[in-house]
Amino acid sequence: MKKKAILPILFMLMTSSIFSQNNVSDFTIVFGSCSKPTLPQPFWEDIISQKPNVFIWGGDNVYADSENMEKVANDYKAQNAIEGYKKLKINVPIMGTWDDHDYGQNDAGKEWIMKKESQQLFLDFMGVSKNDKRRNQEGVYTSQVFEIDKGSVKIIVLDTRYFRTALKRSTTEENRYEPYQSGEGTILGEKQWLWLEKELASNYSDFLVIVSSIQFLSAEHGFETWGNFPHEVKKLQDLLVKNAVRNAIIISGDRHISEFSSAKVKGLKYPLIDFTSSGLTHSYSKYTGESNRYRLGRVISVPSFGVIQFNFDSYKVTMKMIGESNTVLQDYKREYPKN
Repeated sequence: MKKKAILPILFMLMTSSIFSQNNVSDFTIVFGSCSKPTLPQPFWEDIISQKPNVFIWGGDNVYADSENMEKVANDYKAQNAIEGYKKLKINVPIMGTWDDHDYGQNDAGKEWIMKKESQQLFLDFMGVSKNDKRRNQEGVYTSQVFEIDKGSVKIIVLDTRYFRTALKRSTTEENRYEPYQSGEGTILGEKQWLWLEKELASNYSDFLVIVSSIQFLSAEHGFETWGNFPHEVKKLQDLLVKNAVRNAIIISGDRHISEFSSAKVKGLKYPLIDFTSSGLTHSYSKYTGESNRYRLGRVISVPSFGVIQFNFDSYKVTMKMIGESNTVLQDYKREYPKN
């Protein structure tokens, strides 16, 4: 797909923190991924200063990587004990998903032997009540609608771990994994797909944010991505079109880099954006480049967090990658259709 075919007139990429200071936000989402409690955590005060309506964990919220559930629990306790994060939790609703390192094993999927026990500890960390339905379902997927006087935002949190087929090892040295062919394997699993279709069919919100721990559009780097299951990518895109889903945006983490990706999906009135923000405490500092035919702008390879600001009067959405000292490293701004 030609990049020039998917760049809207309103598309703006900036590297100045001056940009959008006067932007009016009716609803603000802040999100991030890849956080080690043992490393300095410089962003919590900056995140609070954004006055978010919700904070979303994008996965790898701690780095437990263990069959020892006591260790996993202690890692979550360490994260919860960080003063800046404690302050955020008091004032802002928290949502989120997990990824492999808080799920329990690098790149693990449905084969992970401790996933049931790990799920309960994750839900504890997220402050989910003991009588919540997620305590008895398989997987941590959920949704919530946030309504204000001017409009609403629905957030759908996916679980890309619990049901995911084991990845296919690459036959080349350049990549770690390669895509399945002929419709083999799944990311979400049958139960979660059925749930997701119902969530999309019943959606009435002005904007929809889909949380995926792994990237949805970028698929050429050879690591974890929805692109390892191309039929699953098409399935989600087809569901968005079938249900005429308004103004969907995907957010992702995992990669220790931040970037914007955009694809034109036939049948949607807007380009589908995948906003990757990773990581909160560490990043891919040795990044030298990789292909992504859907990329907008440049790759940010220093620690950062993501901000999405919604204006319900203009239907403008401003997405920001924010780094040290609240500096805006890159922005993407566009106007979405009102109907």
